[in-house]
Amino acid sequence: MGQPKVKVLFVCHGNICRSPMAEFLFKQYVADQGTAARFEIASAATSQEEIGNPVYPPARRLLKAHGIDPTGKTARQVTQRDLEYYDFIIVMDNNNVRNMYRLFGDECEDKVHKLLDFSARMGCDIADPWYTDDFETTYRDIMEGLSGFYQTLQENGMV
Repeated sequence: MGQPKVKVLFVCHGNICRSPMAEFLFKQYVADQGTAARFEIASAATSQEEIGNPVYPPARRLLKAHGIDPTGKTARQVTQRDLEYYDFIIVMDNNNVRNMYRLFGDECEDKVHKLLDFSARMGCDIADPWYTDDFETTYRDIMEGLSGFYQTLQENGMV
């Protein structure tokens, strides 16, 4: 029997831009590394605003431009079960961190990490393209964080 799967949940405010981008990009990243079977990857929102809505059209177009089809993904809110189930809850910005603590208190402290904390830009936020309309920068920031996250998992013998 092999190692248990690494369970990763990406979280942003609405689960229609950044977190589904990170979910699908990381699924592609680990597939490209030949390690997809080692992971369980999903995404969720801290808010209820977008529940049931599909990936935001500009984010969907960007993913499709990279050969990824997010059809079928709809926004959902993070739950207490998620907090218990996932090994890593990766958020995009300080507001997401605050909202996770608002929802779950100190119970989430050991699992919640900002994505760019796995890069050379520790402490930085991934800007919300809903407001910036800059999906390319968001894509680059997410990829930078995902690469660092994967490297961290490798260094810790998890992959």
